[in-house]
Amino acid sequence: MHSVLVRVGDERCATVARRAAPGLRPYVAGYGAFRAGTPGDAQRRVLPLNLITLIVDLDGPEPLLFGARAAPMVYGEARWRRGVTVGLTVAGARALLGAPMHAMTGAAVPLSDILGRRAGELAERLAAVPGPAARFAVLDDLFTAWLRPDVRPDGPATRGWWRLQETAGRIAVGSLAAELGVSRRRLETGFRREIGLSPKTVGRVARFQRAAQVLSAPAGTFQDAVACGYADQPHFNREVRAMAGITPTELCAFLQYAERLTG
Repeated sequence: MHSVLVRVGDERCATVARRAAPGLRPYVAGYGAFRAGTPGDAQRRVLPLNLITLIVDLDGPEPLLFGARAAPMVYGEARWRRGVTVGLTVAGARALLGAPMHAMTGAAVPLSDILGRRAGELAERLAAVPGPAARFAVLDDLFTAWLRPDVRPDGPATRGWWRLQETAGRIAVGSLAAELGVSRRRLETGFRREIGLSPKTVGRVARFQRAAQVLSAPAGTFQDAVACGYADQPHFNREVRAMAGITPTELCAFLQYAERLTG
């Protein structure tokens, strides 16, 4: 869950998601297609996320790249209206962007600053085909061609990052280090060097994102979100305010203001 509108528009936002091709899944967490519900410029609240996010607007300015982050940011020039998003993992940052994730942590920059001419090629190829399914196929083809699997990130940091996503941050840092067969110091050093966020912070963000996914469902409740790993409702409330900058009620209202995109 990359971002939500700061103010709800007259029309509902629409989204659809799909996983990347099997060979890309260590590098690409998934694809999304979107249609914004607000015409003109709109502010968006960018949420904490453990992924690098690429946003390609098919009708607007050049593609953007948002690095992983642990705090919310209000992005005041969110002109994207209709397009696709891509979530890249720690390994994907190295193999597809040619840089460690930490180099982009907290950043919001034009994709051309990182990919050069390939950013334009990406936008052109996506705009040339109709519908989400065809655009996702383009992404699979381009990323497979660009992939450099020989460029590998820090091993313990990568495996630890995946474990924290899988468990929604429910594993303690010391236990995670023991499971990976490294010292806690070695693990934390690898996270700082490769990801730019500490293991504890990555775990907090993973738990918040799991709760946000639960709340985005039409039947999602605060009780279900608390069950994602929070000690109790007050703990959940504090973490949502810290991570999203708004109350749980406000966050839920934005997350559920969406519909499925089919065309």
